[in-house]
Amino acid sequence: MRLHHCVAFFGVWAAISGALATPLQTHPNAAASAVTTPRAHIGKGYQYIENRRYAEAAQEFQAALSLNPHLIQARYQLGICEFALGRLKEARAEFNQVEKEAPGNPQIAYYLGRIDLKEENYQQAIHELLKISSSSPFPDTAYYLGSAYLNEGDLTEAKRWLLQAAGANPRDFRVADHLARVYQKQKQTAKAEEEYARSLRLRQYYEDGAKLSLACDRALDTQPPAQARSVCQRIFDPMDQDKLILLGMIYGRHGDYDDALPPLKAAVRIDPDSWAAEHNLGLTYFRLRRYSDALAPLRKAVELRPEYFGSSALLGATLYALKQDQEAFQTLERAHQLNPQDPDTTELLFNEALIQARQRCLKKNYSDCLEFLHKASSLHPGDERIQRQIAEVERLAMGAQQ
Repeated sequence: MRLHHCVAFFGVWAAISGALATPLQTHPNAAASAVTTPRAHIGKGYQYIENRRYAEAAQEFQAALSLNPHLIQARYQLGICEFALGRLKEARAEFNQVEKEAPGNPQIAYYLGRIDLKEENYQQAIHELLKISSSSPFPDTAYYLGSAYLNEGDLTEAKRWLLQAAGANPRDFRVADHLARVYQKQKQTAKAEEEYARSLRLRQYYEDGAKLSLACDRALDTQPPAQARSVCQRIFDPMDQDKLILLGMIYGRHGDYDDALPPLKAAVRIDPDSWAAEHNLGLTYFRLRRYSDALAPLRKAVELRPEYFGSSALLGATLYALKQDQEAFQTLERAHQLNPQDPDTTELLFNEALIQARQRCLKKNYSDCLEFLHKASSLHPGDERIQRQIAEVERLAMGAQQ
């Protein structure tokens, strides 16, 4: 394991100061002079979205689009940010532009339908949401479609879609509440009361979950480990992926990584295509330095969200620790493009560039060796050691041509 430093190319370099000991974070004060690219802005935007900082995320996506106005994914994410901020007119404009450039995207129909619903244009909302009703990328489409029909006064269709929504997500208290309204309007009082009661129970379920999470946090801060664990395990629900991920993240925040593993592994079993489950499981293995175990979930997390810096950076660091240098370099290079300001990723990429250079130079592949050395030089501008190495390899290359 390379937990301290690498063998230097033609010399030695500084150790990696804890780069693999802690999760990689963004350092806002670092390397302000780094080259800014559309991909870097997009990666930063995804980080802000992850923390629900939609205003800052919108600024990053706007910056990416100012550099390249044809980045459809950035425009789509900008639309989501505007929607989350309640700026419906701006959100509609972005989604309409995405639809113009890439027609037929079901995600656009979903958001346009929701905007229409918020603006009380119920017939248009129904028109948009019906387009994707049979294969929507969002599981709550049936709920919004039922809501539109309910507001339009079509109780038969409202009931049909709300019952479908209840089947897809039986724990959504909003669905039970709207079904109760349908039954109320249909004068089916008993069924209405039943659904109102179910909605209340489900709402209480989520409120209880919030209380349990607060109690768990408090217990881990103030109580002995065994006693705190008994409080936290009340959150554990083998059928509720959200609670399992939440429990794993709470344990992780408190450094209880071994306790975080069981709920996160259970969450992955429920839905292997959940980015949150895969990323947090990989992160937990990484923190435990179980790098081989971290590989699969982190690879899956990157596959699910290729533009998210955190997953790519963690995967690159994991590959680096496992000495899988070629893939590590490629992954770290992509992570660096997503967030050039992160010093840990920059340092690991610098080390990998030198490793790649050394391997090529030993094989007397001087042109490729120089390419990696120039990459290292771009990451450490002004480093005289790298400049001397470049000069030496150029001399060797000239000698090999004579």
